Amino acid sequence: MPAVSIHKKQSLTISLSLINTSCHFPVTIMKLFAVFVLVILFLQALAVVEASTMINNASNNLANRDGASDVLDIHKKHHPQKIYCSQACNRRCKESSRKNMCHRACRTCCKRCHCVPPGTYGNKQACPCYASLRTHGNRPKCP
Repeated sequence: MPAVSIHKKQSLTISLSLINTSCHFPVTIMKLFAVFVLVILFLQALAVVEASTMINNASNNLANRDGASDVLDIHKKHHPQKIYCSQACNRRCKESSRKNMCHRACRTCCKRCHCVPPGTYGNKQACPCYASLRTHGNRPKCP
């Protein structure tokens, strides 16, 4: 009877040693996978830092080239100031002898240039776009 128990004990130890070896294999894979994930995360963080550094350098170079000391805001667009053309043209054309023609020309110029010079006559230097518009006959378009 002791021979049988020894035989069972040997087969039990053999099967336990196989289980221990097979259990050791997935743990090693999990450790390698964890290291791989950490390396990927580190590389991603490094790429983000490098990209932000490149953007800062580019904006500083653009600001230095333009001579500006302020931080350059690339995403802002220039939007002209909102002007009420009908009100501005009423003021401009109030002393005109041909009010309808003055209003029509003034509104066209105002919509294109987003400005109307002050006063009822002259002062076109205040709005260069307004002063530069011409008719087909090369006469000043804007009153």
